[in-house]
Amino acid sequence: MRGFNVIKAIAITACLLAAGGIGSQMAWAQPKPVVLITVEEAQLGTEPQGDLTFRAGVSRGPSITVLSPKPNDPAMHAPFRLQLKFEGRGGAQVDTDSFKMTYVRTPAIDLTARVKPYVNQAGIDLPDVLVPPGNHTIRTEIKDKDGRAGYVTFVIKIPK
Repeated sequence: MRGFNVIKAIAITACLLAAGGIGSQMAWAQPKPVVLITVEEAQLGTEPQGDLTFRAGVSRGPSITVLSPKPNDPAMHAPFRLQLKFEGRGGAQVDTDSFKMTYVRTPAIDLTARVKPYVNQAGIDLPDVLVPPGNHTIRTEIKDKDGRAGYVTFVIKIPK
């Protein structure tokens, strides 16, 4: 009788999952692309002046390395993968609560909340990021547990 109850429980669970019941969205949901910058935001304010491509501050704070997108990638298109690597210096741990990401415009647009769920000690890995065509300057900052900041500014270029 006990074996029959186990089979019955499995059958009920399978039916619920197949019918869109408990847990089905979590079991088969495809991650949705993260809209990093909207078309409306890209049209707001003005772009910064000068070349800010891949500049990093010299500090004792954590290093931030942009792994993807690659600068000046001629095949760049949205959606794309956004990968950043964080490394504390001198054994200091990265403080993920201090993470900030800003769309460099006048006025600046805070993007932190959009990517914060994907931030961890090692960095960020977002497989599908959407931004409209154009050049988008992004500034990322993170501190270590000792309060020292590291930052990087990079440009995402999506052909029109």
